[in-house]
Amino acid sequence: MFRKRPHRFAPAVLLAAVVLMLAACGVEYPNSTFNHTSDLNTAIDALWDRLLFLGTIVFVFVEVLLIFTIFKFRKRPGGAPAKQIHGHAALEITWTVIPALILVLIAVPTVRTIFKTQAKAPAGSLEVTVIGHQWWWEFRYPSLGITTANELYIPAGKTVNFTLQSRDVIHSFWTPQLGGKRDLITNRTNYLWYTVNADLAENVFNGFCTEYCGASHANMRFRVYTVSPDKFESWTKRQQANAAMSPMASVAPEVAVASVASSKAKAPATTLAPATQRAVDGYVYPLAQMPKWTLPQTPVPSEIKYDNALLAGGDSARGHEMVANTKNMGIVPCLTCHIIRGEYTTMGLKDDVAAGPNLTHVASRHTFAAGLYPTTPANLARWIKNAQVMKPGSLMTVLGVGEYNPMLKKTNGSTALDDRQIADIVAYLMALK
Repeated sequence: MFRKRPHRFAPAVLLAAVVLMLAACGVEYPNSTFNHTSDLNTAIDALWDRLLFLGTIVFVFVEVLLIFTIFKFRKRPGGAPAKQIHGHAALEITWTVIPALILVLIAVPTVRTIFKTQAKAPAGSLEVTVIGHQWWWEFRYPSLGITTANELYIPAGKTVNFTLQSRDVIHSFWTPQLGGKRDLITNRTNYLWYTVNADLAENVFNGFCTEYCGASHANMRFRVYTVSPDKFESWTKRQQANAAMSPMASVAPEVAVASVASSKAKAPATTLAPATQRAVDGYVYPLAQMPKWTLPQTPVPSEIKYDNALLAGGDSARGHEMVANTKNMGIVPCLTCHIIRGEYTTMGLKDDVAAGPNLTHVASRHTFAAGLYPTTPANLARWIKNAQVMKPGSLMTVLGVGEYNPMLKKTNGSTALDDRQIADIVAYLMALK
């Protein structure tokens, strides 16, 4: 049927071609890697353009020659039989020399780009340690004494050197619009560096894990904020401050981690100095300026029931007491896994052994759960109540009363957190700006 009446399929083929053409006419490519936004992806894109150009020339030349040969030497009725040719030195030399020259034109810029992108970062670069966890990102600024999670701030126009490490399995760090996808491997340290263009000082970019790493691999995202140097300095001062309502005095960045590590010796975990809520100044990228494609669209699971009206009555002081005082936590104390700078941890934790994200300024982040949800009181309440439903595979324990805990393989009893207690904890977390 198809051989006899192929024209019947012509409209369908034409429609498919039109649809493909229209699909290619979109104006927004928020995660495209074909951008000149940093020195790294500019170099890689230039190499790609050259290889595509040379490859196109070779393709067109070969196809034209092939079509010419097919028509020129096709079999004709009454034509003379084809003759077998045994060797042609000039032709053989030609088709050897031409590909060799093409390979030279490809190899030289390729090797040059490899040496450029694999070289050590320039002196004076901002050092950022990236640690991949199942399934979230930890970002440390060693020279600044800052540890944060899932949201990365970097100054535009300044080279940033990323030290890439994994806490568990293989991950892959990639911000498509800035370039430089590279793996994070257990027991091995990889490096990546680039300089974001100075004119991109007010931008947000999506980041992803691009190496399958387990059940929530697709939920392992992050955001990169490129800001001006002065705003980066302001953000840095904010992040170096102790948490709001912290009972401990602020400390210099170089001793911040050491003070937290030794805090157990200074005071019992269940003893709190008087604490009052206070504002923490410093820059945070405005939520209203974030492009729509950087805002999480993950639907909140409907099976987690919570009355949002309770959040209006949340008491941050009571929430602080529950988070910081282990006697008030019915299941797992928050500071067993998390660090809040200025609080006395239950185990004298350091960032390098903390199982969960640093929460010191969690409310200043626009997203949580590795970029999966907007940081709102309603979302945080449901996360605290049952994080396993919000993000399958998360190591965050289920804290809500009456919620099934897959880690313990049982339903939480009355010693777990009720919705009123969760509202208090959310009020405290939202004060951590």
